[in-house]
Amino acid sequence: MEKRKYGNTDMQVSVLGFGGSEIGSGVSQSEVDQLLHSAMDAGLNIIDTAECYGDSEELIGNALADRRDDYYLFSKCGHAAGFDAPDWDRNMLEQSIDRSLRRLQTDHLDMIHLHSCSEEVLRRGEVIEVLQRAKQQGKTRYIGYSGDSADALYAIETGVFDSLETSVNIADQEAISLTIPRARERGMGITAKRPIANAAWTREQVEPQDYAFVYWNRLRDLNYTFLQNDDVQNSIKQALRFTLSIPGVDTMIVGTTKPNRWSENAALIADGVLSKEEFDHIRQRWFATAESEWVGQI
Repeated sequence: MEKRKYGNTDMQVSVLGFGGSEIGSGVSQSEVDQLLHSAMDAGLNIIDTAECYGDSEELIGNALADRRDDYYLFSKCGHAAGFDAPDWDRNMLEQSIDRSLRRLQTDHLDMIHLHSCSEEVLRRGEVIEVLQRAKQQGKTRYIGYSGDSADALYAIETGVFDSLETSVNIADQEAISLTIPRARERGMGITAKRPIANAAWTREQVEPQDYAFVYWNRLRDLNYTFLQNDDVQNSIKQALRFTLSIPGVDTMIVGTTKPNRWSENAALIADGVLSKEEFDHIRQRWFATAESEWVGQI
């Protein structure tokens, strides 16, 4: 699988990475073992999770502790999941990072991201200081920001982060102009989250409370040519390759509970980036259709 240099870091990352949110609830350890080992055997070397993804960190630690040198490990912090403290509290953050290390059965992370932290909280400085101290202490090699829109832009402009993890896909293109170019100028690595827009177009109906509802609505309006038939595999292929084609994107985080999905996805992107004509078609539809409130989705 193709690998790309992750910004100014020393990491050469696979263009597909594993997103740990979907395994956080209702998935057994044996299933996760099979899932993660199949992902790595398919060439993935990025594992991305968070402190608030249920059992995700613990399951990953149990599955991959003996292969720690084979992958880059990213997690996120900020939410007081399981702690009697408010989100973004300094002491809670420090405890959360230590807990992530224990759960993941490692003495260091390769990247710790602030998890959708607001500009207001960033401006106070305490959360940044916690991450910088964790880096100084060897608990993480690099520090990053995970989020979107104006909050992400402010995080980039602080100049302290090594990485930006942001939503970008065929239904979510604000970052292509607003944040990704500036992050790249700063030498930050770029991780695309939700790179296939939750495959929302493959569902006949989505309820308003569903995570994919915003994308489902947008895609009905965008009505891309490659979504106008029943070839689901081809549409997912085009969506993945679009995100892969965005200048600055280094890796795409995909979540799944299906072990064979990784070899399938690797095959889907084997042709590499889209042609200029294909890429421009998607961008032009976005410019012609997107409304002002179509901002990046957290």
